[in-house]
Amino acid sequence: MDATLTKRIEQLRHWLAQHDYDALLIPHEDEYLGEYVPEHNERLHWATGFTGSAGAAVITRDKAAIFVDGRYVVQVRKQVPAGLFDYCHLIDEPPVQWAQQQLPKGAKLAIDARMHSAAWYKRTQRALDGALKLVSVEQNPIESLWDDRPAPLNSPAILLGEEKTGRASLDKRQTIGQQLADQSLDAAVLTQPDAVCWLLNIRGRDIPRLPVVLTQAIIKQSGDVTVFIDPDRLPEGFDAHVGEGVSVAHPDSLVDALQALTGQRVLVDPNGANAWTLDTLQQAQVTVVEAQDPCALEKAAKNPQEIAGMRACHVRDGVAVTRFLAWFDRQVDAGERPDEAVLADTLYQFRQQDDQLVDLSFDTISAAGGNAAMCHYNHNNQPKPSVIESNNVYLVDSGGQYYDGTTDITRTVPVGECSAEIKKAFTLVLKGHIALATALFPKGTSGSQLDALARQYLWQHGYDFDHGTGHGVGHFLDVHEGPQRISKAPNSVALLPGMVVSNEPGYYRAEAFGIRIENLELIEEKPTEGDMTMLGFASLTRAPIDRRLVDVSLLSEAEIQWWNRYHQTVWDEVSPSLDEQDQAWLKQATAPLSR
Repeated sequence: MDATLTKRIEQLRHWLAQHDYDALLIPHEDEYLGEYVPEHNERLHWATGFTGSAGAAVITRDKAAIFVDGRYVVQVRKQVPAGLFDYCHLIDEPPVQWAQQQLPKGAKLAIDARMHSAAWYKRTQRALDGALKLVSVEQNPIESLWDDRPAPLNSPAILLGEEKTGRASLDKRQTIGQQLADQSLDAAVLTQPDAVCWLLNIRGRDIPRLPVVLTQAIIKQSGDVTVFIDPDRLPEGFDAHVGEGVSVAHPDSLVDALQALTGQRVLVDPNGANAWTLDTLQQAQVTVVEAQDPCALEKAAKNPQEIAGMRACHVRDGVAVTRFLAWFDRQVDAGERPDEAVLADTLYQFRQQDDQLVDLSFDTISAAGGNAAMCHYNHNNQPKPSVIESNNVYLVDSGGQYYDGTTDITRTVPVGECSAEIKKAFTLVLKGHIALATALFPKGTSGSQLDALARQYLWQHGYDFDHGTGHGVGHFLDVHEGPQRISKAPNSVALLPGMVVSNEPGYYRAEAFGIRIENLELIEEKPTEGDMTMLGFASLTRAPIDRRLVDVSLLSEAEIQWWNRYHQTVWDEVSPSLDEQDQAWLKQATAPLSR
């Protein structure tokens, strides 16, 4: 059993006893509630050893449990000692429900209100109905026990010009301010860093893979904004860049600024703001109006300049991915079997040849054979990276953060000759991908209404996948952007022209293989001969899908036509940037399919 983790659990239990608490809830999130957490805020990892992007733990005086969703059921058993923790499903048996079963009525469950959304806190209080008492602690115990806690990065802000953003910050702020005025709201508290960065046309590197500065802001109905960030982190020219109406305040002054809103009507997004923020406002006698972050839809529906950037970076990204796939095949043909780390590093090197690259958009999922069955596998979290397996697949899910956009692509490729069973599963996933890519739908349609299109062929054979079909993608921002998504979970947010979403059905057989095909899609209007203009998708991603895994007998003529059109586009846009050797590889990779 891990001695370091054992000691940490003992320290937390000593803290519980000292303060007369019965249990401590540790979520993955930090005070910004984002999926990506900077190293110095990885409290769940400190307490459990788990490195996934979603999860929680509960420590009682004599038991402990860790909670993960379907993406991490294999990974968690490799990282978190079974002797210390029970393994639970985050959705089927949520942490508070587990705590309620383990603890007597009226027991005190300690939480850090900064680490939980206001919506979660309100929902949980109602569900508990006195069975447990949620106690908000002023000092998070992990922060006092974490002796070697890394320092925050605090990167300088990057000013992103209008040639990339397509809109001036002043224009964005006036639009949001007018929306607040139309709703008789005095102000909105913006708690999500990507929203603030979008609003001010700035970016940063406070978190690996997410190009933001960790900051929050208050915007008034006049469009004036106070941004809470250390002024030393703002480069020369910031004032001219953002335009009039932006004031800068140190983050330590946020509490005073929230309290100064006394008597005003203030919008707060209960899903994006933490419970501490809402409580601070309510104690200051602020009239809180709970609604979606006013930047969310404006940010998600890309303007023409942002769309142009997304198209351009996807072509360049496709060049890098194509070079990698051609190199991969040459390695396999030569009898080489590189490991997952070498493969991920090599793909990164191909991307680095683009001087517009700022970072990866997430840690590359480089998964050989049975590792591909773990949706969010990370070879860096294993004792040793695996080598690619003959007669099985290699799955690589990767992306880049470029100054003009964000990419995310998954390709599954064979190593040698794969079984008919793998090819069948791959083709069923492909059919679902094509069904979604070619869908037409009326305005007002949400992603949850389209999700079954991508699963239908898998369902017919008793297969499915335990993750969403699609997530929103930001413009040189969060690779997992809301509020739009395509998943089984109900979602009332309508898909809008200009939004970018992923299309990534998959199939995973534990310890055997994993398959996923992912392109990013731009939502746009599609003319029809009928009474109404419909919406549909235009693929942004530009890299071949592996033809060697396709069972053509399972494809319809329409699906074959889609394949051929898509690959002709890949050839037309990517081949001019390749050398002769890679062009020859791409030529055969994009050759038309036929029966």
